[in-house]
Amino acid sequence: MAAADIAPGPNDGAPVLIDGNVLAAKALSRFGVDRMFGVVGIPVTSLANRAVSLGIRFIAFHNEQSAGYAASAYGYLTGRPGVLLTVSGPGCVHGLAGLANAMANTWPVVMISGSCDQKDFGRGDFQELDQIEAVKPVSKFSAKARTINEIPRCVAQVLDHAVAGRPGGCYLDLPSDVLHQTVTESEAESLLAEAEKCRLKEEITNVLSSQIEEAVTLLRQAERPLIVFGKGAAYARAENELRKLVESTGTPFLPTPMGKGLLPDTHELAATASRSLAIGKCDVALVVGARLNWLLHFGEPPKWSPDVKFISVDVSKEEIELRKPFMGLVGDAKRVLQAINKEIKDDPFCLGKSHPWVEAISKKAKENVSRMEAQLAKDVVPFNFLTPMRIIRDAISGVGSPAPILVSEGANTMDIGRAVLVQTEPRTRLDAGTWGTMGVGLGYCIAAAVASPDRLVVAVEGDSGFGFSAMEVETLVRYQLPVVVIVFNNGGVYGGDRRSPEEISGPYKDDPAPTSFVPNAGYHTLIEAFGGKGYLVGTPQELKDALLKSFAARKPAVINVIIDPFAGAESGRLQHKN
Repeated sequence: MAAADIAPGPNDGAPVLIDGNVLAAKALSRFGVDRMFGVVGIPVTSLANRAVSLGIRFIAFHNEQSAGYAASAYGYLTGRPGVLLTVSGPGCVHGLAGLANAMANTWPVVMISGSCDQKDFGRGDFQELDQIEAVKPVSKFSAKARTINEIPRCVAQVLDHAVAGRPGGCYLDLPSDVLHQTVTESEAESLLAEAEKCRLKEEITNVLSSQIEEAVTLLRQAERPLIVFGKGAAYARAENELRKLVESTGTPFLPTPMGKGLLPDTHELAATASRSLAIGKCDVALVVGARLNWLLHFGEPPKWSPDVKFISVDVSKEEIELRKPFMGLVGDAKRVLQAINKEIKDDPFCLGKSHPWVEAISKKAKENVSRMEAQLAKDVVPFNFLTPMRIIRDAISGVGSPAPILVSEGANTMDIGRAVLVQTEPRTRLDAGTWGTMGVGLGYCIAAAVASPDRLVVAVEGDSGFGFSAMEVETLVRYQLPVVVIVFNNGGVYGGDRRSPEEISGPYKDDPAPTSFVPNAGYHTLIEAFGGKGYLVGTPQELKDALLKSFAARKPAVINVIIDPFAGAESGRLQHKN
């Protein structure tokens, strides 16, 4: 048929219309989003599908909490906002856990939720909730697109605010009626271009040279200096600057849990194994990208010397003002360390291996490591925590570079793992973090696998932590992610029934203890239901074989490690809090 024979359609020549779903997806793609995590449903399913069609990979979860934890970890690992998509009402509420976790850890996240029709708000509409008000306590910025024309600007705002200054969680509300409004393609392009012109510019805070000189003078004059760094330094990609500072000055260093790996745990100046001595006796502590909160005993006696002088490096002026250190340097950790290194280069100094402080730290670390290794060397069956932890450590070390990303949560499992498992590369440890959040495990695993597809991801979790998000093993299988989940199964939150006799009374005394689970639960069979590989292990050789096979396969797997239910103890650091 000739072209002239084709009759024109009724819409030929009319401008092409796109709805709010398409415009939101276009804005996300144009402004740099390449991954999204979430749970779809009314009214955001079309938004997810449109995002995928524009090249954004959407990882669909079973639960918004896990998706939120994934988005927060993705933001940390990549330095770009992790994006969480939820439905309205309950979906938004479930997502608050991830948003709050991001705020506590200062990681960049944007939660996008659909919401009810604006004209029906206040009348009991489907999943109605004042979501802008609900997110206020756990977000640094929120926006609501009240018409389709506002979508590009709102998308740009939340993405920019998530990474500006101290990173954190932001929220975008997209009402159902706005998602169904339309504009022409040319109007959409104009709106996107206008929003792009108004993007926030990165503000670079330059520390005064006089402050850098003063900080270096304090370090130079210190008799017992210590460099402490945390995940803020990891987020800033400051590992090279830290190494240069540590090695040029010969100063011992102490990482916070997620700071581990910025310098290898095996480094000769690492003070992790002599932590009590290091923080108890140091006279000047340079704290880089770490807060003097509960993880560092608030920087107060009796853990710290009452005479210690803190030099705090933080991107947030408010954080410096809150902690009131001896000296505060406000700025990006990497840039501040570059300035410090430049100042030292002009007038170098180094403690040296024979310095009394360095020798004391080294001696105590070797003593503590020797005692730990003596315990680790024993093969204890039924398993305690140390025997399987040693086997896992050796298996991870055997992977080589790039090193696996380790995800850890639980009470005994996380605390003991922090001392035994070794980090040698930056941003290879994810754990319960500043907020002590349980249930982050599977979300973090998925984020790590998506952010770093060349790395194996290994989770070492207690059975309680695993239980929060265990259904997401189906997500691992669905996307065929290279994640091996190792569950320390001791039958409960802390293990067996540890109630005192006076606590076992009353009409329900025959019920299981509040801390108890079904003994020897078959967690490994859960992933098998979806086509993944499960292993049940109870001896050193069984665990070694399971690790060897699962690490080599790089396919979704769960290794169910049966632990003596009375091994270990409640987390000592938190015992007084429980």
